[in-house]
Amino acid sequence: MCDRLSKTKDQLIDALKETRARTLELVDDLDETQLMGPHLQIVNPLRWEIGHLAWFQEFWVLRHLGKQPAILKHGDELYDSARVAHDTRWDLPLLETDATLAYMSQVRERVIEKARRGSRGLRDAEGYHQGYFLNLVLLHEQMHDEAITYTRQTLSYPPPAISIAAGQTDVAVASSLGSPKSLPLTQTHTYVTGDAEIPGSTFLFGSTSEQGFVFDNEQLAHEVEIGRFAISKTAVSNGEFKHFVEDTGYGKSELWTAPGWQWRTSVGAEHPVYWRREGNRHWLRRNFDEWVALEERLPIVHVNYYEADAYCRWAGRRLPTAAEWEMAASAEPAQEDRGLTTHKRQYPWGGDLPSPERANLDWRAMGCIPVDMLPAGDSAFGCRQMIGNVWEWTASDFQPYPGFVAGPHKEYSEPWFGSHKVLRGGCWVTRSRLIHNSYRNFYTPDRRDVWAGFRTCAPQT
Repeated sequence: MCDRLSKTKDQLIDALKETRARTLELVDDLDETQLMGPHLQIVNPLRWEIGHLAWFQEFWVLRHLGKQPAILKHGDELYDSARVAHDTRWDLPLLETDATLAYMSQVRERVIEKARRGSRGLRDAEGYHQGYFLNLVLLHEQMHDEAITYTRQTLSYPPPAISIAAGQTDVAVASSLGSPKSLPLTQTHTYVTGDAEIPGSTFLFGSTSEQGFVFDNEQLAHEVEIGRFAISKTAVSNGEFKHFVEDTGYGKSELWTAPGWQWRTSVGAEHPVYWRREGNRHWLRRNFDEWVALEERLPIVHVNYYEADAYCRWAGRRLPTAAEWEMAASAEPAQEDRGLTTHKRQYPWGGDLPSPERANLDWRAMGCIPVDMLPAGDSAFGCRQMIGNVWEWTASDFQPYPGFVAGPHKEYSEPWFGSHKVLRGGCWVTRSRLIHNSYRNFYTPDRRDVWAGFRTCAPQT
């Protein structure tokens, strides 16, 4: 399997370099105290996290595939997330910051050198080749860059100082997009309201190996029967969610599931975590280290599954299943209202790669944009921003697909089946290289620190 977005070895090497530059930008302005931060269950100490990124690349590319000796004598005891308990990461004898950065540089140079010299015929014992592992470590780092960004939000750090132009995309994608250009924030909004009606049909759910590199939990693609449903054309906005808050939705137990109500009472939630009331009806939202007036047309973000589900009950709606979400993003209507075609889109707009006109990704806007924007990214059924801007909770539990086989990184998916919920679509921090219609993200239902919101469906009849 080769990366669907990278056709040459040089492009993949460039992507590794660009992603590492982004990682360093995300922590460069932080002092030693900030790099460690407080003991919290929902974040990692950032000095540990960047060391873990280097260790992961070393382990899979240099040691697992290349059979090279470990660079750090006790690296596994410090940076292997599968064996180092989360609560202990603040107390480990981690490398100091300068030594961590030197280790990261050493690993990156060795990985790039191996990529330059490596042969596609080189495979591990399970038959996975070098291209697979280079993509694995690249996308792993891009995921952690998103985590570092929401850690900065969680800890009230300033927004990251990204020197790359606001419109710069993943370098492996940039050549197909032409010169980078800023997200068209000044465009006239094409307002959309209401639901998209999706006809019932058999649908191919999940990813196929023909798409290129995909994670184990996206496979195997399989047919599912989905009944007719109606899904909102946009994600729920701050303004819409505000009505739920002001109608004391957080105080009405009948709107919450038993686990959701238990969570709400245990944390004393009365509104989204980064909201604050000023006066009788004026709301503020914390954006990193600043309080700003609540932007009503931006998507609701930093709410968990329980909050999304309670809102749906209040509104007489429901969350889409992951299969419904993927169908709304990927399917195409047949002519004369005869159901769906057999063609499945890679992205809501078709097969072309993400661009600033279609999706808010790659830090382009340095935050969410209004839910009405970017009509060029609409799905065939008129659903807007199904890729980018804000992750979207679904009603589905994170479970293996039929025929699931764990990839080489066994801890990526399998340990989390049954305890997490599925999210779709990516957010403004997600990289273009990572996201597509079939990609599955997953978090426990209580997590509200991540860049997650939701869209809704009409009740089933």
